[in-house]
Amino acid sequence: MKKIILGLALCVSFFGFSQGNTHTQAAGKFEGLAMTPPMGWNSWNTFATNIDEKLVKETADIMVSSGLAAAGYNYIVLDDGWMTRERDANGDLVPDPVKFPSGMKALIDYVHSKGLKFGLYNCAGTQTCAGYPGTRGYEYQDARFYAKLGIDFLKYDWCNTKGITAPEAYTTMSNALKTAGRPIVFSLCEWGDNQPWDWGKPVGNLWRISGDIYPCFDCEFKHPENWSSWGFMKIAEMRKDIRKYSGPDHWNDFDMMEVGNEMNDTEDKSHFAMWCMLSSPLFTGNDYRKMSKETLAILTNKELIAVNQDKLGIQGFKHSAEDGLEVWVKPLSDGNWAVTFLNRSEVSKKINFDWKKNAIKDVDFGYEADFNKTTFKLKNLWTNKDSGNTKKNFTAELASHDCITLKLSL
Repeated sequence: MKKIILGLALCVSFFGFSQGNTHTQAAGKFEGLAMTPPMGWNSWNTFATNIDEKLVKETADIMVSSGLAAAGYNYIVLDDGWMTRERDANGDLVPDPVKFPSGMKALIDYVHSKGLKFGLYNCAGTQTCAGYPGTRGYEYQDARFYAKLGIDFLKYDWCNTKGITAPEAYTTMSNALKTAGRPIVFSLCEWGDNQPWDWGKPVGNLWRISGDIYPCFDCEFKHPENWSSWGFMKIAEMRKDIRKYSGPDHWNDFDMMEVGNEMNDTEDKSHFAMWCMLSSPLFTGNDYRKMSKETLAILTNKELIAVNQDKLGIQGFKHSAEDGLEVWVKPLSDGNWAVTFLNRSEVSKKINFDWKKNAIKDVDFGYEADFNKTTFKLKNLWTNKDSGNTKKNFTAELASHDCITLKLSL
């Protein structure tokens, strides 16, 4: 009998019935919640499942006191491992009482009291990637649970999903969140395996385009379980033709950042610049309690953040590459541009960039810059100093794995 009752409960949850009524509210995500790429902190890169309320409160406190919140970082997202291994007798998820002795609602209220927003993690499959209860069959029940807790962001993973399709699974959860009634940013963490950029715009506010990131410049880290994590430049170039699918409220997500985690400051700087150029959501993944002043300075560079948060919302692209020296460009509002020179090589490189021989053409969105016809002023966004204009060649020495980002203004 217990098995029959449980089966009925699963069917009720899966098909979206609640207290005898079908959900008839219009399907689709909450619109307008992420008109610029979301910014915040996620627990996974540094802490995996070793999370608790003390960590969250300390992170929230530092996010405010350090200036990170003022710079735009306002989401605190708990990744996998926040719940117990089993649901309760009613089928609800249970926040781990050992990790969160004050209760999840009290913790969320604390984060909100700091002027910040709060996010949780779950998975479309039967279990999360770390083996905790997944949401398959419980979509509407879990959505009501999240709404009652008062969360603002849901990261939704793709482990243990045999027998289901990604568009259907993510659409079901998107509809469940909409029906629950609380505006929650929906982050599709599907890894790009099923091309979420083709179908994700009405479903979620952002979608992952790759497997997990790894704290290195350009490596592949092979896990024993036969999957790989990727250095940030591998991810930056993993998808060649999807920038046209990204924009306000529907972002290509290049994964949480590794700034402050194992790479040197030069590589961290380039990592941050690339994520800003690519209009990726900016989620830090480091331990704020051990953060160096150099890491904080990189993460709070307001000029780079302005490039990421530009209202035009267009993802940058690689303009040229020669002998390890790459030039990436990004159209900005008001006819301006961001240009990043990146040294991909292992040795120092000299930049001697002739603007008049390097007209920019954005074939996806139609923006152009002809430096023979228009002169732009140059500002170095890392030094915050003027760097002349496009009438003269731009020259500089660039160390290995370093970058220079310029803003070109009319």
